Amino acid sequence: MTVTEQLSTLGHILAHGDITTLFQPIVSLSERRILGYEALSRGPSNGPLHSPINLLATARHAGRLNELEMTCRETACRRYSQGALRGKLFLNASPETLLDATHKPGRTLELLHTYGISADNVVIELTEQAPADDLELLDKALHHYRSMGFSIALDDLGAGYSSLRLWSELRPDYVKIDRYFIDGIHLDPVKREFVESILKIARASRAHVIAEGIELHEELAVLAGMGIDLVQGYLLGRPLELPAQDIDEVLPPPEAQQAVLGEESGNLSGLLIRQPAMAAERPVAEILEAFRLQPALNSIAVLDVDARPVGILHRNLISDALLKPYATDLLARKPLSRLMCTDFLAVELDQSLQQVSRLLTRRARQRIEEDFVITQAGQYLGLGRVIDVLRLITELKIQQARHANPLTLLPGNVPIQQCLTRLLLQRRRAMVCYVDIDNFKPFNDLYGYAKGDEVLLCLAQCLNDRVDPQMDFVGHIGGDDFMLVLSGHDWEQRIADLHSAFALRSSAFYQPEHLAAGCFISTSRDGRKQRYALLSLSIGIVSVHPEHTDRLDAGRLAALASEAKRFAKQVNGPSFHLIDAGQPTQDAYNPSCSAFAL
Repeated sequence: MTVTEQLSTLGHILAHGDITTLFQPIVSLSERRILGYEALSRGPSNGPLHSPINLLATARHAGRLNELEMTCRETACRRYSQGALRGKLFLNASPETLLDATHKPGRTLELLHTYGISADNVVIELTEQAPADDLELLDKALHHYRSMGFSIALDDLGAGYSSLRLWSELRPDYVKIDRYFIDGIHLDPVKREFVESILKIARASRAHVIAEGIELHEELAVLAGMGIDLVQGYLLGRPLELPAQDIDEVLPPPEAQQAVLGEESGNLSGLLIRQPAMAAERPVAEILEAFRLQPALNSIAVLDVDARPVGILHRNLISDALLKPYATDLLARKPLSRLMCTDFLAVELDQSLQQVSRLLTRRARQRIEEDFVITQAGQYLGLGRVIDVLRLITELKIQQARHANPLTLLPGNVPIQQCLTRLLLQRRRAMVCYVDIDNFKPFNDLYGYAKGDEVLLCLAQCLNDRVDPQMDFVGHIGGDDFMLVLSGHDWEQRIADLHSAFALRSSAFYQPEHLAAGCFISTSRDGRKQRYALLSLSIGIVSVHPEHTDRLDAGRLAALASEAKRFAKQVNGPSFHLIDAGQPTQDAYNPSCSAFAL
């Protein structure tokens, strides 16, 4: 189609409003709800301007971009209203249209009034199709939108001309990470590092991060584990004229999320190298030729007739064998089974990185240059490299240390938030426990901060002793406040054991006369001398069932646990207070029904 024909088609589209609007959901993982929908415009389906890229390029060339965007905006508002969609409406706008002298202020607000849409339910999404040279004028235009109640989003962060500068100058409410950095993030540590940096800046600027372009379960699991709450992509819903409004139709089933509570395990997809294997009966000459033709090839797995691994051949072992006199002539026609190493590590694809790391460290003979075999249901899939395991484990340890409490080295508030988010995302049954030390401040005042730190380390050890690291979680909120997440049905026995263990171990910290009297005297908050009982634990517990997770988010869950702890502290001595997350608030907080002195 010639340029003239394209311009004529554009004129027809604008004259008749021949625009189709598709809506793609944006999902909150922690709240398990659809935050809203991005409105995506398309030209006539049977024409050359159906693609938004061609449509926008033609409008820009014709000097009618502002006119096109307003037509798209009107169609989006109308279809949003007709579809009775709930949640926020994300409307795209390019900087150049906002700076266009012909842009009519107030037109968007008129559209919203026409279709009964509240301004505080609309997000103006700034797309960076071209550089924004006049940031001061752009900021003024966006301030105009904000003054009317709109929120502002910055699209494609990390791509384009000046997105980081735009973020710094304009301070948007939402930032959308460019899909390039999401694609394959479970396989790329550099992309994960970039996203981590974005999250840090977002926390500082109080912006909400949206990860778009998610197409794989593995990508979603990694992003959720990093603490990203808002997500968008084909995995969660393709752009449709009538999009899904039920979260269960949008969010993948919990079993698709691989991370467990205590550790971001995922599976071994990020380590898998799709390397062809060889049958055990093949001659050694074939593997020699394979190593000769592929200098970077390190190992080859050897399979039986059922495609199950029975051995592995490492380049260095082949080299050692062939150094012997006449070895090449003698071995070339022998089967691979004569040379292969049968003492090899084979792991299933669904095992965690931590599990593989532990298996490797137990193998005294495993060398860093030797590969291991990855299988699925016993069938060969490919190889993994020891160096990659070490690198990813190091990254994970650095990440954990970054957010750890400096005294106890337990996960701090960021990992605690991520743990609660994963718990809800997986719809798992668990007991969320807020653990607090009774009379810790007066003890600290009397015995000193060094002794107080010893008590905190003692409690951290008691908590760690009560958990299964594969299923449970221990975190340190700060001071004498800890978070404990327990799976399994024996939680009550473990809580009782925790009380007993802490009472026994903490007895070593008192002066003999205080231990004998069962109390100590310290200064109260109002400056008076007061008698205090020996240290004990008050524990607030929230029972979470799968059916509760749809109406909870991580913040609400933590608040429930804190409230339960407050009731537990009303009981003298070691105690816990149990709240059922599914009960109405007034029933759940009744201390007479679930507070237990121990």
